[in-house]
Amino acid sequence: MDFINFIVNLLHDPRTIIAGWIATLGPGLVYTPLFLVVFVETGVVVFPFLPGDSLLFAAGVFSADGGGLNIFATLIVFYAAAILGNTSNYWIARFFGSRIIDSGKVKALTPERMAKLDHFFAKYGGLTIIITRFMPFFRTFAPFVAGTGHMNFGKFTVFNAIGGVAWVSLFVLVGYFFGGIPFVQEHFEIIILGIVGVSVLPALIGAVKGALAARAKKKEAK
Repeated sequence: MDFINFIVNLLHDPRTIIAGWIATLGPGLVYTPLFLVVFVETGVVVFPFLPGDSLLFAAGVFSADGGGLNIFATLIVFYAAAILGNTSNYWIARFFGSRIIDSGKVKALTPERMAKLDHFFAKYGGLTIIITRFMPFFRTFAPFVAGTGHMNFGKFTVFNAIGGVAWVSLFVLVGYFFGGIPFVQEHFEIIILGIVGVSVLPALIGAVKGALAARAKKKEAK
């Protein structure tokens, strides 16, 4: 229950959570939970619901002058977490992927999601690793699918590094440069919800298109 409350609070108000970490852990150790959240979200396939985008943005806000974090340390820690997380996910899939999927115990690995990612890989190849970085849930599943046999490790590593750096840089630097604006400070929770909404939008559009296409096929079959 405590873990669920933590996740809800982190999704709802990452600014308060990060402020608490800075106060209790200090300027050095505060990067440990920041690293772990992003690493687990991207590296452990059963935790796709962790708040990557909003956490990066909030950390960028705290990386501005006087916020308690250092912008260069923040970027480096998140780069490492994002790249190593995807790498971990890839190798988990390489060794255990088929057994995990066949077991049906990981409810997030639905046939529909796997089929969509298969489609992405078929259409965009390695760019899927970059594109899905900006799509919650799918960024957790993409390296897993890549590890089940869609991509060799060398090619995966190149796209993984490009996608990780691009994703982290975008959200952290937007927070860093614009987080101090009074309007952003006064409406921080609404902006966080907006970031989450915009991030999820591509996946929702894809789901709607898939549902409409499935209905169309059923009608044609009848």
